[in-house]
Amino acid sequence: MLISTLALLALSAPDAAPQAAAPITSRLETVRRYASDARQGVAVGPNDVYAVSNWSLTRYDKATGEKRAAWAGEPARFPHINSCTLIEAELVCAASNFPATPHVSTVEVFDPVDLHHKRTVALGLGTGSLTWIERRDGAWWGMFANYDGRGGEAPRDHRHTTLVRFDDQWRRTESWAVPASILERVAPMSISGGGWGPDGRLYLSGHDHPELYVVAFPQGGGTLDHVETLGMEAEGQAVDWDESTPGVLYGITRRTREILAMRLPTAP
Repeated sequence: MLISTLALLALSAPDAAPQAAAPITSRLETVRRYASDARQGVAVGPNDVYAVSNWSLTRYDKATGEKRAAWAGEPARFPHINSCTLIEAELVCAASNFPATPHVSTVEVFDPVDLHHKRTVALGLGTGSLTWIERRDGAWWGMFANYDGRGGEAPRDHRHTTLVRFDDQWRRTESWAVPASILERVAPMSISGGGWGPDGRLYLSGHDHPELYVVAFPQGGGTLDHVETLGMEAEGQAVDWDESTPGVLYGITRRTREILAMRLPTAP
């Protein structure tokens, strides 16, 4: 999802000062549900929604909910596709070997129509498990999750969750820590989803809680600022913004495996 440079400046503006752990200020409204087989997350395009389920992907017609295409990979080769998003007419997915260790992360690229696998970008070891990937302001952005216990790689734990910016050659150019007020909510797990909304703000979702965390780039230091917490029906997991319908975020509920379309609250 491409957002202008102006949005990055707005995200870093002085009025986005660090705040303490924010209570839920408002809630997203669920406006539609789709029956699906989603286990990890969802992606959305102008005409389709995609269920993400570890080593399988399913495309559904956005208007009717009818199943249009499916892909299933080898579980040994694609053990944990966590999230996907449409970028320049490709379905770009964040993947890792979670819960295995040491952590190995990849970016997997698929055709958005028939879902055939096109290529892999191997990001290697040492940072964490890649949970979401985005394209913005001429760079790649990825969140590397770290965990306590199962799926964790000592000595790192959930506090080592990191947002990384890459250039076009996938060289790491800058990175940021996640604020303690959010880490306390997602522990012992990590950040599972994220992306820039139509307002230019960066939204993050955890693994278990029906919460959406708004963060901003800091004026100083290397930790993101926690600006606001919103409630939503989706219990964390990977999310994706609908660029064809501004203000609508797609997520999943693991209770029923439904895909949810959720609308941001209207600003007062």
